[in-house]
Amino acid sequence: MLGKNNVKIKNNSNKVPFFLPYVDSKDITAIKKAASSVFLTNGPKLDTFEQKFKEFTKSKFAIGVSNATAALYLSLKALGIKKNDEVIIPDLTFAATANVVLQVGAIPVLADIDEETLNISIESIIRNISRKTKAIIPVHLAGTSCDMKKIMKVARSNSLKVIEDCAHGIGTSYNKKHVGNFGNAGCFSFYPTKNLTTIEGGMVITNDKKIADFIQLARNHGMSRSLMSRYSSGKPWEYDIKDIGYNFRLDEIRSALGISQLQKLTILNKKRLSAFLYYNKGLKNIPGLIIPNEKNFKNNSCHLYIIRITTNAKISRDRLFYDLQKNGIGSSVHYKPLHEFTLFRKKGISRDSLSVSKRMYKEILSLPMYPQLTRSKQDLVINSIRNALN
Repeated sequence: MLGKNNVKIKNNSNKVPFFLPYVDSKDITAIKKAASSVFLTNGPKLDTFEQKFKEFTKSKFAIGVSNATAALYLSLKALGIKKNDEVIIPDLTFAATANVVLQVGAIPVLADIDEETLNISIESIIRNISRKTKAIIPVHLAGTSCDMKKIMKVARSNSLKVIEDCAHGIGTSYNKKHVGNFGNAGCFSFYPTKNLTTIEGGMVITNDKKIADFIQLARNHGMSRSLMSRYSSGKPWEYDIKDIGYNFRLDEIRSALGISQLQKLTILNKKRLSAFLYYNKGLKNIPGLIIPNEKNFKNNSCHLYIIRITTNAKISRDRLFYDLQKNGIGSSVHYKPLHEFTLFRKKGISRDSLSVSKRMYKEILSLPMYPQLTRSKQDLVINSIRNALN
């Protein structure tokens, strides 16, 4: 049950599912209305969504694309990252961050992470810089901002481009500025598990007109005119292909859902913060359990609530996962480090031991986190963890 005006989403497998997309009756109405439009892609809803997103993040440009992977890929292309260039990324991130680097022919260089925030380590970035390094992709994991002041200082000192992976970061700010505005571009995800969903979808924000112009063309086959523009005036077949392009468009139905979701995002993120604080209160002082530091909650999208089960705990992380599963409670790990995958061991490199990432992978566990999460559901999670670890 999602609330008074919300749509029910069935989940028979868990008492407390790990994630639950928030889609309410207003979202459904917006989808239905958009589905009756003449322009089902590259139309007025996309224009509105981009404008609203630009206003929300206070960026100069926002370009909607088919998903966050496309956003990252096009950003790398826009910045001229090419074959044999090196791009530094955190070892603890989703595979897409590394895949896009390989897709442009570059080499993903795996950096270690900070133990407290789980974000990319500044010291490890510095250790991994070589004469081939061209860019850094910091990932704002779980909604906690990376230390962008230090990252940008390192980038400027070494003439490196910066693409912020903001897949978890819609609503996250750093020094009173929304993430995505510090580097050359910021890339957002609207996957069903994210704070804002369009089912599938993504957005690039930038304050550089050249980057924005490139991505606007590249997402639509390199065509100089959109579908709506071509069929609104003049000859629809009269357009130019200015560069190699792709089919990375964000359609009208998903854009309409995005507009509707964005209107309530601040309220939904506040509910997430409330759930974060409730977890922290209930999970204090358990031997071997480390909970998130509340100082990192400020200006945080609160996308994931990640605990750590250390070697001092009564049971292992995996054992706790299975105990929660038996109690009908979903949980997961974000993420399996990149060095654990065959592809990235073959195609990626690291000039670091990745010791923190390796240790964190054995300890971290993400608990259920979404706006609809009730206190009674959280109590089930808290009590299950207490019973398992005490």
